[in-house]
Amino acid sequence: MDSSRAGTPSPQPSRANGNINLGPSANPNCPLVTQLWIPRGRGLSYKPSWLGEHGMLQWCARPTDFDFLKVIGKGSYGKVLLAKHKSDGMFYAVKVLQKKSILKKKEQSHIMAERSVLLKNVQHPFLVGLRYSFQTPEKLYFVLDYVNGGELFFHLQRERRFLEPRARFYAAEVASAIGYLHSLNVIYRDLKPENILLDCQGHVVLTDFGLCKEGVEPEETTSTFCGTPEYLAPEVLRKEPYDRAVDWWCLGAVLYEMLQGLPPFYSQDMSQMYENILYQPLQIPGGQTVAACDLLQGLLHKDQRQRLGSKSDFLEIKNHVFFSPINWDDLYHKRLTPPFNPNVAGPADLKHFDPEFTQEAVSKSIGCTPDTVAGSSGASSAFLGFSYAPEDEAILDY
Repeated sequence: MDSSRAGTPSPQPSRANGNINLGPSANPNCPLVTQLWIPRGRGLSYKPSWLGEHGMLQWCARPTDFDFLKVIGKGSYGKVLLAKHKSDGMFYAVKVLQKKSILKKKEQSHIMAERSVLLKNVQHPFLVGLRYSFQTPEKLYFVLDYVNGGELFFHLQRERRFLEPRARFYAAEVASAIGYLHSLNVIYRDLKPENILLDCQGHVVLTDFGLCKEGVEPEETTSTFCGTPEYLAPEVLRKEPYDRAVDWWCLGAVLYEMLQGLPPFYSQDMSQMYENILYQPLQIPGGQTVAACDLLQGLLHKDQRQRLGSKSDFLEIKNHVFFSPINWDDLYHKRLTPPFNPNVAGPADLKHFDPEFTQEAVSKSIGCTPDTVAGSSGASSAFLGFSYAPEDEAILDY
């Protein structure tokens, strides 16, 4: 349910019979948003709140709870900022999206799906987690784990290619994350080096879940044409129904790029690249082990029914000889030493972020909490249920 802060509280709230008066919502489009007065010693303290899934009123974060320090990324609908929580000093990456842009392209369902998937990610070490989500009349805020080791794309551009042991480590951690999503019946659909981050120790963190498809059972398919051109599987290009094997194609494309420096069928001419993906045999330059070549051939099989991972999913990837040096239990528990240390000095160390972003001024409007709702009813109702706060921050039985 919606959590936009609606209006300002009355200076003298009523407390009939000693009970807390929640009062009506000031926003008719979001009737379940409340303005809650909580006893604090002898006085009352205002907290915006929302009714959680288990009948608990939960604290709702607001833009003014954070100091927004730097722009660290940009996307189609907004920016990602480094922010510091004022109360506990914790650093977060806050993804701020413009509602108007999302509604214009009718992408609200993808945003809500991203929120849903993010809430499941807290259970896996190689997936970014959602800590809070909230909204204002104009913006949506995802408060995410802050990861400052840089994008895999950034490091790959700088080093051109990785040796097999390093590529194997990253591919194994990514495969573990993808396998976990598949176990939840989620297809990722947008695996690429730009969506793979490194944390301060050098472990993989998969991010950006806007193209995820939920509720796809092992034998089921979906058909939406989406993804990033260089990494599209043949069945997606042919606009055929596809299943979770599409993610293993993408893993193959990313592994190939880590080892060779470019995606497997890359061309500057997009039409030619699509032709290559559909019809050109996979060409693997010399220098790779037999195990690496076999894995790439299996992952980049043009027939999704014959592709590695099409039958037993992650188990097939896990058991491939290329990954025989990997102890998967140690990998999952981060007991393996990453092959590269980003050497960040702390949260304020932004050397692995593009200066094009970090040198941009932070807009003051991002950190403001409007006192009134000034959006259309469509904008107010399109993102009902977006807000989230951890259950351990529930503030009152309701």
